[in-house]
Amino acid sequence: MTTVFWPFRSPSPVSAAHSSPPPPPPHRKKLLLLHSALSATVSFTLLLSAPSLATTAVESPSPLSPPSSRTCSEEDSLSQLEFAKAAPELVTNEGIVEEAWEIVNGSFFESADRSRWSPEIWMQKKEDIVSTSVRTRSKAHKMIQKMLSSLGDPYTRFLSPSEFSKMARYDMTGIGINIREVTDDDGRVRLKVLGLILDGPAHAAGVRQGDEILSVNGVDIRGKSAFEVSSLLQGPNETFVTIEVQHGNCGPVQSVEVQRQLVARTPVFYRLEHIENEAAVVGYIRLKEFNALARKDLAIALKRLQDSGASYFILDLRDNLGGLVQAGVEVAKLFLREGETVIYTVGKDPNYQKNVVAESAPQFTAPLIVLVNGKTASASEIVATALHDNCRAVLVGERTFGKGLIQSVFELRDGSGVVVTVGKYVTPNHMDINGNGIEPDFRNLPAWNEVTQHLAQCLTSRNS
Repeated sequence: MTTVFWPFRSPSPVSAAHSSPPPPPPHRKKLLLLHSALSATVSFTLLLSAPSLATTAVESPSPLSPPSSRTCSEEDSLSQLEFAKAAPELVTNEGIVEEAWEIVNGSFFESADRSRWSPEIWMQKKEDIVSTSVRTRSKAHKMIQKMLSSLGDPYTRFLSPSEFSKMARYDMTGIGINIREVTDDDGRVRLKVLGLILDGPAHAAGVRQGDEILSVNGVDIRGKSAFEVSSLLQGPNETFVTIEVQHGNCGPVQSVEVQRQLVARTPVFYRLEHIENEAAVVGYIRLKEFNALARKDLAIALKRLQDSGASYFILDLRDNLGGLVQAGVEVAKLFLREGETVIYTVGKDPNYQKNVVAESAPQFTAPLIVLVNGKTASASEIVATALHDNCRAVLVGERTFGKGLIQSVFELRDGSGVVVTVGKYVTPNHMDINGNGIEPDFRNLPAWNEVTQHLAQCLTSRNS
C-alpha cells in the first residue's frame, strides 16, 4: 500500500452565518448539544441567553413567541435604547440556583425509561430553594448538582465555570454568537442572535441578545439560513468581520467590526491510499469530533482527495464521541440527495419535533465506507445512520455506543452552566438507537465489489 499524507491547512476562510431568537433579557448562554455517552463527549450547538430567555433547544418555563411584525413606535425605540444601557443585575446565590431550576422546568425531556422525574417533585424543589438561605457560591453549585442528580438522568449535569469555558471550541461563528431563524407573524424569516458569549468578541463590540443580523461584510443575508450566515462569519483567527445589526425589535441599526477569536482546531486528518490488488484509489478521512470546523474542513479534504483521483472514501468515525449536532447534520448533508432525511427529532420544545432533511443536491456522490466502533456516539451516530439508511454508505466495524438523546448546555449568570436533556432522535429508518447502538454491515473491511453490491441492494429494497 502506498500512502500519501497531507497536514491539514485550511485555505482562505469561508463566510459565516448567524441567527437568533426573540429579544429577551440579556444573560444566560446556552449551547444546544447532542451529548454522547461518556462524560467528555458532546454534540451540540452554541447558544447563550438571558435568565428568563428561551433559546433554540431550551426554554424558560413558558416558551417565548417570535417577535411580531408590528410597526415600531418612538416609545419602543427609546425603551430598546434604555434596555441596552441597563446596568447588569446583581447575581445572588439563590438566584443562580433558581435559574438552574427554571431551565430544567422549561426544557427537560421526560423519556419513558426515566422514572424519577415528576412535575410535582420538581415544583417542591422550587419551594425548597425559596425557603433556603444560600450563603456561598460553592453551596449554590452543590445545590444545583444535587437537584440535577435527583432527575435520574446521567446526561443532565452541572458545569463549573472552568468546564463551561471549554465549550468555546464549539462556537460556529468564531465571534461568540449563535443565531436562529425566527419567523414573524407575516411569515418573514429573520436571523436573530440566539445567544452570545458574555465578554466574547461580539458582545464586546456591542452585539446584544435578540439583535437581528442584517448583513455580513456588506452582504445582505436575507434569504440565507443560519448555517450559511455562520459560515460567512468564519475566518482566520484575529481577522475582522463587519456585521450590521438591528438592536432588539425596534432599536437602532448599527454596523460593528468584530475580531474573530477561534478556539477550535481542525478535527480532520486525511490521506490518499493506493490499495494492493485493487485499481481504485481510496480517500481516507479521520474525523475526530464534530466541532465548529468539522463540516468546512471535511469538505475541503474530500475535494482535495477527489481531485487527486480518489474513486471512493473511507470516513473513520471510530472513537468519535460526538460534538455539535448541527455540524453532524451538515456533514451528512454533504452526501445526501435533496429531500432525504438526516434525522427525526422530538422534544419538549416544538423546535425539536421535526424531520431534518437535505435541502440540495449532494456535493459528493462517491460511495462511502464508514468505520465505527463502541465509542462512535451521538453526532457520529447521526452521520452514520443518515448515510447508511439512505444507501450512501456501508458501516464497518463494531456496534456503536447507542446515544440517541439530545442535550442543551446553558450558561448561568455566574459563568457556570447546566447540561440538560431536551429531546431524542430516531434514524431515517425510524430506529431508536438510544441504548441499542447501530449494528455494522461488515465486521471487517469488505472488498470493493461487496460494497457496491450492498449499496445496490439497499437502493433496490428502498425503492421497491
